[in-house]
Amino acid sequence: MITDPLFILGFIGMTICLFAWIKFNLVSHQTEPLVLKYISFISSISGLAILMSIFYNSGDLGIVLLFGSIVSFLIMIFGYYLKNDEIAKTSRGYFLPIFIIFILRTFLYEPYQIPSGSMEPQLKKGDFLLVNKFAYGLKVNRIGTPSFFKSDPQYGDAVVIIPPHNPVPYIKRLIGKPGDTIRIINKQIYVNGRALEREFFETEQIIIKKRFIYSSGETVERELDVEGDLYFEKHEKAEYLIRLTRGENNQYPQEWTVPENHYFVMGDNRDNSNDSTKDVGFVPRENFFGRADYIWMTWECWTCLPSFEKVGRIN
Repeated sequence: MITDPLFILGFIGMTICLFAWIKFNLVSHQTEPLVLKYISFISSISGLAILMSIFYNSGDLGIVLLFGSIVSFLIMIFGYYLKNDEIAKTSRGYFLPIFIIFILRTFLYEPYQIPSGSMEPQLKKGDFLLVNKFAYGLKVNRIGTPSFFKSDPQYGDAVVIIPPHNPVPYIKRLIGKPGDTIRIINKQIYVNGRALEREFFETEQIIIKKRFIYSSGETVERELDVEGDLYFEKHEKAEYLIRLTRGENNQYPQEWTVPENHYFVMGDNRDNSNDSTKDVGFVPRENFFGRADYIWMTWECWTCLPSFEKVGRIN
């Protein structure tokens, strides 16, 4: 992220604005420089560039908030030391909210929007979640070994992970722990030889998208009307709703043994999910950055109105 030209330009712009503002407040009767005249515009554009870089590169906003907290704190101390009220008060006004947001987002809850339908039917694309950052221990970065209060993910947790092959957060269901043997036969999951209990709920009509590749090399995506069977699945103390799509993803029996310090995850939308059965593979312990605890809003598209009908705790 820090090597992205967009991030570098934004950082340079913010730095120029900061030094121009400090210099103006230190030197009395100084003529207002061009940068200071347009400081609000330049800093806004620079901040937007940094945010866009974080978004496009799936960067961690927590690191930027930490850096902002440190810089604003040092400037505040500098202002008090020089007895400059303008520098001290203004920097304090930035330090307090940035630091509070950093603490809340890093150690308590981080907002996250589901980008796909892999966790349907309960969690859908466009749902905004609150990810519990301290569920598995405290750490500053999204990935890495927790520094304090370390605890391990439990069966059935709705975990948010950073796959090793892709720095984009995924939300999945934790199925297997280190050393477990996972077997799938006719879409039935077995963990260490024991079948996960499931109870039929209902059948629903759904639309899925499938890609067809013709002999000419042309790829066409089509929508198909299919039936999905919903089940309540139990895994230890957890119970959640899954979907099995009729006639899709029928495979030969498969078996995996989870390596040490790794976990096996799957989507609740079993036949439409990139998970440990496909390209995600086994997830290292340090690649867990939280547990999805709450839905706080649903916003399916830019032209849609936000909905709060699903607000509540996630099973």
